[in-house]
Amino acid sequence: MSKLLVSLTGLAAAGALTFGATGTQAASTTVLPAGHSFAAKLTGKATFVAGSTTMTCTVSASVPTSGANNTVPAAPDNHNAAGPVSVPVNPPTFSGCTTSIFGVNVTITSNATNGPWTLSLQNGTPATGGFTIPKGGVILKTSGLASCTITASPTGPTTVNGGWTNGAPSSLAIAGAPVPATATGGFLCPTGNQSATFSATYQLTDTTDPAQQITVTG
Repeated sequence: MSKLLVSLTGLAAAGALTFGATGTQAASTTVLPAGHSFAAKLTGKATFVAGSTTMTCTVSASVPTSGANNTVPAAPDNHNAAGPVSVPVNPPTFSGCTTSIFGVNVTITSNATNGPWTLSLQNGTPATGGFTIPKGGVILKTSGLASCTITASPTGPTTVNGGWTNGAPSSLAIAGAPVPATATGGFLCPTGNQSATFSATYQLTDTTDPAQQITVTG
């Protein structure tokens, strides 16, 4: 049953996609088009793997609503001479999720209760980027044979690296990213600290002018 819990914590990893780098001088970064809103939507499937257990989600997205979230900063704030450009985003939603464990169902809610979600993009060779999940920013609940509550990023923000590719649309690919989680529950729900890996590709599209592309340059 410990494999069940670990696989479920992998689903919590879905809400936790972020940029991070250490030990090197960051390059100059410019994100374009300045002032344009964007949506980040899953292409294909998000895959969560822990041991021999795999979980998948077919739908995930962070889309603009009102305010500054999911909007490239206006110039000159869309440029950083020595590091990434960060953008606040709406918490991503997740649906169409299944588990390889028979009789176990999963639902996910994401939130910004303890801090903002952000997308950070860094120019380089290769370019990198990703999302930041705040403390407790994803809550996973299971039902069926096991009723558990799993909280992702329980002690503070979590960073998860991804690779950025300019294109039409541009994309952010996350591969084998670890995310911490804790779990509580009754019978058949082991408790304590867990982790899993997450892989997914998100496409970013310009919602202000669909003819343009969200790009990362120097």
